[in-house]
Amino acid sequence: MKFRLNHRRSKSKLKGRDDTQNNHEDRFKSYRSNPNLSPVLPTSILTEIFAYVCPHARDDTYVASEDSMKDGGCMLCDMRDLAQCALVSRRWYEASSLLLYHSVRIDAVHYCLRELDLTSKRRRPSFFERNGNAKDAPQQRLVLFSRTVRNDDFLAAQVQYLKMSYMTRESSKSDLARTVSVLPNLRYVDLPEGFYSDDPSSNTLKLELQARCLNIKSMKYQAGAERSFAKLVQSRYWRSLETLELSCLHVEPAILVQVLSSFYTLRHVKLSNLPLLDDNIFKVIPSTPLFPPLASLFLEEAPNISVEGLVAYISRPDTHEIITSLRLSNTAISPTSLHKILAVSPHLKSLHITDNVIRALPHSPLPLLASRSLRTLHFELSSPAPSSHNLQNPSESHYTYLSTSIMSGGLPALTDLYALSPSLPTLLLPLPSAPFANTRNDKSSHPGIVRPLHLYTKSILELEWNLTLITPPTAKNRRGSVTATRPVSLYNTGQLSSLGNRGRESVMVGNGFGGFLEVPSEAVRPGSSGGGRLKISKGDAWMG
Repeated sequence: MKFRLNHRRSKSKLKGRDDTQNNHEDRFKSYRSNPNLSPVLPTSILTEIFAYVCPHARDDTYVASEDSMKDGGCMLCDMRDLAQCALVSRRWYEASSLLLYHSVRIDAVHYCLRELDLTSKRRRPSFFERNGNAKDAPQQRLVLFSRTVRNDDFLAAQVQYLKMSYMTRESSKSDLARTVSVLPNLRYVDLPEGFYSDDPSSNTLKLELQARCLNIKSMKYQAGAERSFAKLVQSRYWRSLETLELSCLHVEPAILVQVLSSFYTLRHVKLSNLPLLDDNIFKVIPSTPLFPPLASLFLEEAPNISVEGLVAYISRPDTHEIITSLRLSNTAISPTSLHKILAVSPHLKSLHITDNVIRALPHSPLPLLASRSLRTLHFELSSPAPSSHNLQNPSESHYTYLSTSIMSGGLPALTDLYALSPSLPTLLLPLPSAPFANTRNDKSSHPGIVRPLHLYTKSILELEWNLTLITPPTAKNRRGSVTATRPVSLYNTGQLSSLGNRGRESVMVGNGFGGFLEVPSEAVRPGSSGGGRLKISKGDAWMG
């Protein structure tokens, strides 16, 4: 007798397996419709993504808050959006907190429509304040930020840059002192003006910064701080300074060189209006410290600095390979001596000269400007108006000398040129070719311009730079091209290319430059990030 065993599968197990398979299919379908890769992305990738939410969180510059503002958005709203991203999950908090507390800005107002609503709410009377006095919002933001970093050492260690408005740092010195006392890795902070001149009201803030923030990278000394500046040689704080600005200090050249040479990481120095400054700071004297090699040097109001002393400094083996930026403003170095500086600066990328010339160039030939590394040139020369309308402005001969240097091929790497001469674009125009001429191999129209040149020009009475784009000859365009001179604001807003086929829907702006302003065609005007949208009529759209 044979027994036959039938192995039957349990219906409950089959049902459970089918449900598991359906769950995987549903998850795959939901993944394809709305993929979420944030759980598997590394923290570095999430940090790069969050950097686009709040662009100013990557601000690593050593400039004040009012000089480092980002155009085209509201920075307070961007920071609020980044803070909301930190509340999504723990992984998002880990990635966003690295940005949120890296470079902190405490702005005075919202640069969007949200400020109107917040201002009305601050002035609303309450039970305790019947008058409805407006509160100081930036000071309250500073107090809240100080409370946060004082209660969390991890977040306090992340702060490296702290920037705030001018009125906030001038009126909240005690709150600022309490804040910087818990920031050990701080590199830059906006400080009140009295801090740089040894004002007694800033002594507490200075002591806290010297004792707690040893990693400061940028500092400034003004008139009245001569004693504090001289003590830097024997002090042990701020040994890693990279940027130093000295203004209106009465110090001897020997003390100046001794202090500057004590900072081994110093790379950028600005010397402005120092009465005792002369060529002795560049002299090489045995058994005495030397002026340190710098990547950027800015000399302003230095009438005793000559081209011989500066050339001797740049010619040193430890300097001419490092220096990349040089700014000269109202010094004894004339524009006709710039070829000597360029000859000993093989790696100079930016040159800025500002001077007031009273005489035209002599008829004797001068060596042309020549540099294979110079990319940005500020040639801002001005001269008093001539007594007679028939006389030529003395500065025009210098701009003719500059155009000759460019057209002769002396500055092949030049990409940006700033000049106080509205007539300079005409000097760089391509020469017209002869009729029926073979221009296939003829490059005489632009022999010296081998790459696109952005030419910024303006007169002394104008406030905005006018941009002219000069394109060198190419295979398709053998003669090159020169665009019409227009204000820079028209290029930045993109109005020249945004019109497209709707050119008839635009009108001429009455500013004398021929700019176009597009007529708003929608009733909804987009606001800045986080500011929302405002519905307005077409007639009110012209009011901005």
